[in-house]
Amino acid sequence: MPNMNMLQAINNALDIAMAEDERVLCFGEDVGSFGGVFRATSHLQEKYGHARCFNTPIVEQGIVGFANGLAAQGSVPVAEIQFADYIFPAFDQIVNETAKFRYRSGDLFNVGGLTLRAPYGGGISGGHYHSQSPEAYFAHTPGLKVVIPRNPYEAKGLLLASIRDPDPVLFFEPKRLYRASTGEVPEEDYQLPLGEAEVTKEGSDVTLVGWGAQMEVIERAVELAEKDGISCEVIDLRTILPWDEDTVADSVFKTGRLVVTHEAPRTGGFAGEIAAAIQERCFLYLESPVMRVTGLDTPFPLTLEKEYLPDHLKIHEAIRASVHY
Repeated sequence: MPNMNMLQAINNALDIAMAEDERVLCFGEDVGSFGGVFRATSHLQEKYGHARCFNTPIVEQGIVGFANGLAAQGSVPVAEIQFADYIFPAFDQIVNETAKFRYRSGDLFNVGGLTLRAPYGGGISGGHYHSQSPEAYFAHTPGLKVVIPRNPYEAKGLLLASIRDPDPVLFFEPKRLYRASTGEVPEEDYQLPLGEAEVTKEGSDVTLVGWGAQMEVIERAVELAEKDGISCEVIDLRTILPWDEDTVADSVFKTGRLVVTHEAPRTGGFAGEIAAAIQERCFLYLESPVMRVTGLDTPFPLTLEKEYLPDHLKIHEAIRASVHY
C-alpha cells in the first residue's frame, strides 16, 4: 500500500467518489484550480471540470444553502468550509434546514446526500479564528452526523462512507494532522462504518476516549502511564453523532475508570455528554469519577496555545488521578 498523508487520503477519497458518481460535486472557497487553502481538492477541477469542482463566493451561509438545494434535487454535494471557525454564519442553514429537511417533510424529501468538510482544531498557531473545535454545537442537533478522523487511513474510509451515507454529515478534519499524520492507505475504494468507535488498544485499568488529533496525544500519555504500571484501554470515538455508547460502556464495565479528552472548552464540551451517559450506565462499576481533560473556558489563544491545549502530560496526570483516586 502507498504511504499517504491525511490531505492526500482525503483528496484520494474525493477523487474516487467523483469518478464513481457524476452527481458528486465539490465546491467552496478556493477549492478549484487553487486546490483549497490546504490543497485537499488539488487537481479535481482539472480532472472533472468546472461544473463539478468550483469556487464559491466568500459566504458560508450561501455555500450551505446552495448545498442544501443541490442535495434536495438529487445531487451529492461535498461542500468545504475553509476553516471550521467560519461555519458559524452557516449555523442556521445547518441546524434549521440541513438537519430538519427530512423530518419536516415526513420523509417526502431530504438532503441526505450532503457532506460538509471543514479543517478544524488547533496546533498550527492559528489564533482564535483558525483553531476552534465546534463539534459539540452540532452534536446537539438531531438529523446530522458528525465525523472526525484520526489518521489518513481513517480519513479516506470515513469520508467515502460519509459521502455515501443517507444522512447529512459534518466531516471535521484535524488540520494539524494534514501533513503530520502519514501511513499506509489502500489505493482502492473502501469504507469505514459511521457510528462505531474503535478500540485501538486494549487494557484493564482505565479507559481513555478521544477523537481526531487527540488520539496521538493519548498515545503519548499511555506510554507514560505504562511506565507507571498502568494498563490503558484506548478508544477512538470517530463519530461524535451518533456516538458509540455501547463500546465505551463495555470498556468501562471492564476497567472501572474513564478519562475523556478533547480540544474544545470544558463547559458544554462533548466529554460532558459522555461522562453523563457512562455514569448512568456504569455507576456501580466506577472506581473513580469520570475525568475530563479539555481546552480551557477561554477564547482560543495565540501565544498561549500550548498552555491551552490538553497535552499528554495533562492526560497522564488525569490517568494517575483516576487510578489512585
